[in-house]
Amino acid sequence: MTEILPFMPQLTVAWTAYLIATASPGPAIMAIISTSVSQGRRAGLLLAAGVLTGSYTWAVLTASGLSALIRSYGHALVVLKILGGAYLLWLAWVALRSASRNGKAYSAEQTLPALSARRQYLKGLGIHLTNPKAIFSWIMLTSIGMPAGAPAGVMVTLIAGCMVLGLITFIGFALVFSLGPVHRAYLKSRRVIEAMMAGFFAFAGVKLLTARI
Repeated sequence: MTEILPFMPQLTVAWTAYLIATASPGPAIMAIISTSVSQGRRAGLLLAAGVLTGSYTWAVLTASGLSALIRSYGHALVVLKILGGAYLLWLAWVALRSASRNGKAYSAEQTLPALSARRQYLKGLGIHLTNPKAIFSWIMLTSIGMPAGAPAGVMVTLIAGCMVLGLITFIGFALVFSLGPVHRAYLKSRRVIEAMMAGFFAFAGVKLLTARI
């Protein structure tokens, strides 16, 4: 523990940066919100668990040096960018299709079996694993929280702290937006909200596909 204390200022800055980035509106947060509001707490928590797993998959890759290896291969990042952009555009299409349904069609759809726990989890996992910007975010966090010469325990502490913050943030969004009053408000404005979600995912997908990495 004593070897970690000298690096606490850098770790605090890195944790703050992670919290701000995690809580800011992005594809993962918006997907958690829309899923929790429209499908309930269980679905939102499962998707949040998938997002969290994806985030820490990149964290482990960064810690092991594999992300730097991936970054050195431009073709790998281009493929990842295309997959991520296509996935976001698919989410936009799903949201737009749902927004186009009237109340009767939406109610009929709700009687159909919901996505399985596995598919909800994999949906969240896919959102984060197909986002190449997640690699660079962790590289940035590592450069802030683990300066040259820092012991390995600093990296472990960095990732553990981020894991706790991510868990609180993602689970918190899922719990808050699955509350009854929020769900009732969603039903009143469902088509507008889902149209906005479709626009957001489409914008994020196009932005990712056209971004220079």
